[in-house]
Amino acid sequence: MRDVLAVVTVVVVGLMVGVEFAVAVFVNPILDRLPNDHGLDARSDGARVLGRIMPFWYIGSVILGAVWAIFAWGGAGASLVVAATALLVLSVVMSILLLVPINSRVATWSRDGVPADWRQQVGRWDRFHYVRVGVIVLAFALFAVALV
Repeated sequence: MRDVLAVVTVVVVGLMVGVEFAVAVFVNPILDRLPNDHGLDARSDGARVLGRIMPFWYIGSVILGAVWAIFAWGGAGASLVVAATALLVLSVVMSILLLVPINSRVATWSRDGVPADWRQQVGRWDRFHYVRVGVIVLAFALFAVALV
């Protein structure tokens, strides 16, 4: 049971890391290069779609990590699982305090009605997102090492 839980956790967190990494490194930079601010519509749509899905993915990952930590308690790799889970908790706190407020605003924007500082706001979201991606990549790495 513990091995299955460990593998499922690594896969779920790994997929989440992949999505978030792709958004940070590929998707948003490509959208930002579209002419005439056409990337704004895509960012707004992405904020709505991913804004509905990612909370469940993040919380689900924390729950999987916590359950794995309980099963692993006192055993080899338990400290890695606890540290990885703590990093996921940090990523959730960062999301709620830093990213969600901006994302909620972006989700309501269209090219017909955006604030004058919209580029600064999405730039700020991107910078916070890079940090969050670093945190979840580290969590994933710790989970992977604990699995082996």
